[in-house]
Amino acid sequence: MGKGGMSHGNTDEGKEVNMAAWLLGINDIKILPFNLPPLGAHDARIRMKAVGICGSDVHYLKAMKLADFIVKEPMVIGHECAGIIEEVGAEVKHLLPGDRVAIEPGISCWRCNLCKDGRYNLCPEMKFFATPPIHGSLANQIVHPADLCFKLPENVSLEEGAMCEPLSVGVHACRRANVGPETNVLVMGAGPIGLVTMLAARAFGSPRIVIVDVDDHRLSVAKELGANQTVKVSTNSNDLRDEVERIKEAMGGGIDISFDCAGFSKTMSTALGATCSGGKVCLVGMGHTEMTVPLAPAAVREVDVVGIFRYKNTWPLCIEFLQSGKIDVKPLITHRFGFSQKEVEDAFETSALGGTAIKVMFNL
Repeated sequence: MGKGGMSHGNTDEGKEVNMAAWLLGINDIKILPFNLPPLGAHDARIRMKAVGICGSDVHYLKAMKLADFIVKEPMVIGHECAGIIEEVGAEVKHLLPGDRVAIEPGISCWRCNLCKDGRYNLCPEMKFFATPPIHGSLANQIVHPADLCFKLPENVSLEEGAMCEPLSVGVHACRRANVGPETNVLVMGAGPIGLVTMLAARAFGSPRIVIVDVDDHRLSVAKELGANQTVKVSTNSNDLRDEVERIKEAMGGGIDISFDCAGFSKTMSTALGATCSGGKVCLVGMGHTEMTVPLAPAAVREVDVVGIFRYKNTWPLCIEFLQSGKIDVKPLITHRFGFSQKEVEDAFETSALGGTAIKVMFNL
């Protein structure tokens, strides 16, 4: 929550000091005390148990900025999270202390036209965990609106609860692109978001999914997770035409929907070239803020281009997918760390290096 602040340990005798991982500067992350805001009538105080590292967290650590968001003062990091309810406000009826919950990290205003229209993910007043200047959730405890805390069924773990956040991106993308049992899907990029988009597309009924990446290891993971075919590509734009043909061949039929989960000029150009006439390309990743892509040929073939920003109203469906076994996110969690100074540093380094790491998870 945005209102909490750094403290210097002046707490009542015997009272637990709430600690959090503070981003202080480039490559400078420290576990320090974190003052919680007061518990409002509609809030819950949650003890964090599982927090995942997202690419954006690493970006802030390495550059102190992401797109137009700049870290100007110390900020608690983390936004993929789940925990256990410790206390609820007077007006909270659906949760009790001890409930295990997955947490949606964005608080919208609920007053603007976009919120009223149900597109609250686009709210200009959005307060989102670990997007400056709002504090995130890599802490012992946080305070958050109770209506953004979703109770987990017994057969869904807290780690899986934390994975609802990245999975939500894939679910929202599939809704935006109208994935269904008659749509063949291409996924550009086999990183964490590409993989959850693939899993979501399968859960939405896509019969055939091809996934593309530059990395052999990531492609092998995609295959294990159920991709029908994988295609290894290069970063060289001169290979584009040949790669589009190889991708079409791998699909063995028309590509109805392509998801660009990388977001570079080349990946977007590949997606536009590979998608069949009348199909859709959904831009999910944000590798480049500006890109040069062949839109005119796509326009002539009536290929629709849609974008997504985060997600909306996805947690209940994500939890249903996990509970029913339609989606299994457990294989995505490749590395686990505790919540000590050294482990926090090591975890972010592991995530930043990539290699075999897909999702790095803190167990608090």
